[in-house]
Amino acid sequence: MKHTKQLLVLPLLLAAMVGSALAQSSPVGLWRNVDDKTGETKAEIRIVEKSGALDGRIEKSLKKDSAADSVCEECADERKGKPIVGLDIIRGGKKVEGKDVWEGGKILDPENGKEYRASFTPIDGGRKLEVRGYLGPFWRTQTWLRAQ
Repeated sequence: MKHTKQLLVLPLLLAAMVGSALAQSSPVGLWRNVDDKTGETKAEIRIVEKSGALDGRIEKSLKKDSAADSVCEECADERKGKPIVGLDIIRGGKKVEGKDVWEGGKILDPENGKEYRASFTPIDGGRKLEVRGYLGPFWRTQTWLRAQ
């Protein structure tokens, strides 16, 4: 009887471990973005998946000089004048079949108001996220750290 219980528990434990590993190899979660030029951690961004596409917003500003009531002055669309905390900065991006990369989305840089085509690639076992913004043939890459 004891061995039967152990045999029943083992598949459940394995399923939980696999599910956890799969969740970590996804951009979904809470991230700290690190500026590729200054090395400064600027914000915590929560990425969720809605209808198969990514959606991300700033949950917390971590910049040393940012005011609690900062708004996106440089935004050119409906986000202009909206508070930085809670600002929707990632829209779209779907998983590429057979790869651990999400493409086709856009990411907003609230500091300059520009929106870039974006790709998101979990690296280092899902502990980091390579975020690449494209403007024409040029790109810029940041490596974000999983906060949760």
